[in-house]
Amino acid sequence: MTSPSPERQRLTSSRRLVVKIGSALLTNDGRGLDEAAIHGWVEQMAELKRQGRELLLVTSGSVAEGMVRLGWNQRPSSIHELQAAAAVGQMGLIQTWESAFKSQGLHSAQILLTHDDLSNRKRYLNARSALQTLLDLGVVPIINENDTVVTDEIRFGDNDTLGALVTNLLEAETLVLLTDQSGLYTADPRNNPDARLIPEGRAQDPDLLAVAGDGGALGRGGMFTKVSAARLAARSGARTVILGGRTEKALSRLFAGEELGTLLLPDDEPITARKRWLAGHLQEKGVLVLDSGAVQALQKDGKSLLPVGIKEVRGHFMRGELVVCVDENEKALAKGLVNYSAEEARILAGQPSQKIEELLGYIETPELIHRDNLVMTR
Repeated sequence: MTSPSPERQRLTSSRRLVVKIGSALLTNDGRGLDEAAIHGWVEQMAELKRQGRELLLVTSGSVAEGMVRLGWNQRPSSIHELQAAAAVGQMGLIQTWESAFKSQGLHSAQILLTHDDLSNRKRYLNARSALQTLLDLGVVPIINENDTVVTDEIRFGDNDTLGALVTNLLEAETLVLLTDQSGLYTADPRNNPDARLIPEGRAQDPDLLAVAGDGGALGRGGMFTKVSAARLAARSGARTVILGGRTEKALSRLFAGEELGTLLLPDDEPITARKRWLAGHLQEKGVLVLDSGAVQALQKDGKSLLPVGIKEVRGHFMRGELVVCVDENEKALAKGLVNYSAEEARILAGQPSQKIEELLGYIETPELIHRDNLVMTR
């Protein structure tokens, strides 16, 4: 047996892990919860915990399990029916996980999140503190999107994204996305016999998005969402492994150094906690169009964004909300928390900071977005 590559060797030393398991695996492609498989994954996770690792589990499957319990053969399109299926299915899903962890002598805890919980700074920090306390107590947090109350406007979109945001939230070193494929391939192996497994790559490589496919009938995620999640997790310096969940002892073998699945590596060093939160904040409330001078100040000089560099203000936002900064060619280059509302920003656009008090009758700060509240996206 050959020695693990340096990157694979570093993977074996991961102390904090996020493991995400999708609907197709959990429900055996829609035939009800696969309890034998769930107990198998829990045995492996318990082994990883006994090695001194901390572990968080992100689970899909509530809607799929609810469909089985309700006797539905097709995933409904109505949001209310989806919410009902999630409510019914979550009962069986969490009972099964809790029973499996209990059989290994481990406590588990249910955590249901919506996007609002991670986009609001105060709730973000509260969620982080609660999850950190559970880890300190040796408990395995079992995290799912709160599908029963979530709406399209505030949903994560898929649990791969949720797994990446939890990875950012807790500064985990590794995100493992268990899927029904052995990893990321150069083409869809289900209909292309020449498809080859990609053993390792960079999360930000644009070519990887080009080869990623769509999701199946049960889940909202596919390889595209997994590569996108890896890019998001990489913002906090985390590695992502896309791993075949039906591979025997896949988790145990992966962290023993065996070269399974696809390892996607971050390009950059971890960014600060506040900027990690900004980078993962998906609900932008408006757009600021910047002139070339402001683009230069942000990209090359590392400065704050001043009102004088604003050419146009779009959207309706309040002070403290997230906006996207684009150049005159509509290319996004940054996200940040604004110090003034959209109405005030329109008044200030193109004006020097010295005129803020004259124009508004007060001055909060000379910057429209302070550098500490801004993260570059390119």
